[in-house]
Amino acid sequence: MGERVGAWPAHLRPGAVRWARSSGHYDDTIRFYRDVVGLPVVGEFTGSFGDDGTIFGLPDTGTQLEIIRGEPGEGSGAFDQLVLYLADARAVTAATAPLREHGLAPDPDPHPYWRANGAVLYRDPDGRGLVYAPWVYGVEPDPIDRDPGPDRRPD
Repeated sequence: MGERVGAWPAHLRPGAVRWARSSGHYDDTIRFYRDVVGLPVVGEFTGSFGDDGTIFGLPDTGTQLEIIRGEPGEGSGAFDQLVLYLADARAVTAATAPLREHGLAPDPDPHPYWRANGAVLYRDPDGRGLVYAPWVYGVEPDPIDRDPGPDRRPD
């Protein structure tokens, strides 16, 4: 009792957070996140207990994304996404410039939530979403969370 809703548990104090996902297109996926998106590589391993992987800092070692070499044909779910919350639409335009320079185009039919709120979604080589949102979740007021209908489109 007495804990704030949404407060981090006092007994759980990690020094870093990492999530890992396997990739059936490992080499292409590493190039996508490293060379196109521009994420920094903070670690790599080969043959570690039978696995190869690359670890990206988001933006440093405090938060990490690990890509592990998987089997071709591994699928991903519709909501298997990495979301980057940026300051505004100009920041999204700047952040997505390298993707456009590599000839990539945003997903023409992202989830309606992303579309209604001005976010853009690109697909990595495994088909997972990389979302660039023009607001900082948890800092700014919640964006549109319902379809405004045909007569009330967002500004």
